[in-house]
Amino acid sequence: MTRLVVAVAAAVALLAGCGGGAGSGKATLWVTRDEGRQVLLVRTVPAGETAMQALERSVKLSTRYGGRFVQSIDGVSGSIGSRHDWFYFVNGIEAPKGAAATRLRPGDAIWWDRRDWTAAQRTPAVVGAFPEPFVHGPATPKRLPVRVECAEVGSAACRAVTRSLVGYDVPAATGTIGSSFTEQTLRVLVGTWLQVRGDPTAALLEGGPRDSGVYAEPSGDGRTLTLLDARGRTTRTLRAGAGLIAAARSGEDPPVWVVTGTDAAGLAGAAASFNRAALRRHYALATAAGAPVAVPVTKAGA
Repeated sequence: MTRLVVAVAAAVALLAGCGGGAGSGKATLWVTRDEGRQVLLVRTVPAGETAMQALERSVKLSTRYGGRFVQSIDGVSGSIGSRHDWFYFVNGIEAPKGAAATRLRPGDAIWWDRRDWTAAQRTPAVVGAFPEPFVHGPATPKRLPVRVECAEVGSAACRAVTRSLVGYDVPAATGTIGSSFTEQTLRVLVGTWLQVRGDPTAALLEGGPRDSGVYAEPSGDGRTLTLLDARGRTTRTLRAGAGLIAAARSGEDPPVWVVTGTDAAGLAGAAASFNRAALRRHYALATAAGAPVAVPVTKAGA
């Protein structure tokens, strides 16, 4: 009987060490202000904890609503009067539930940001956790298939985007726009704005941050890209050679990423910026003549 107990215990220990379960591995925690511009904390935390527990072990924290939501981090609080508050993303997707109910998985990127919500009470998806959500998926039990949908399959921009994903060990299928076989797919649309705007989720960008959560508005004719500040005010209007990388989301569907431009040169600039270094901790990224511009923009000309 003793040998049997020992054998069973050894087997349980072996299984616990091999499965990569919720309690093993590490997640990444970011704390920022002003749409990622001011970085307050970058730290690895144990997977298996809740997002709230990971935050509590890392900062001085006060909560509200029975400890389910964050009021202040290291003395910096949200305020309805100033329309600033703390929001958090899991792998670049706005969390659908309170931090006390979100359990971290190995590899997850948890991003807390205190932002102005004057122009957009919700920001459903951001690009700043790239290569998430493509590597570990949204806050679901499994990774989703990834498909790069290109207006011109085989074009330089299409190849650049696909090559970038493959470089992060993301198996990405390639096809034409609108050719996904399942709704539960992470899609990346690649083309000029006139080529991608027919997609219903991408089209949300034309409505500005209140519709899409993205602080950049492509015009319906595809000729201009208007960049906004955090309060929804126009700061710059880009024309020829303008590019954009943004993520939009319809309801609870997986986010749709858009790599686009006002023309071929703008699209090329956006595709060249489809990487971790360029996108890191940005809500969205515009390019002007190939130069990166963080979105939302802080002031005119910035």
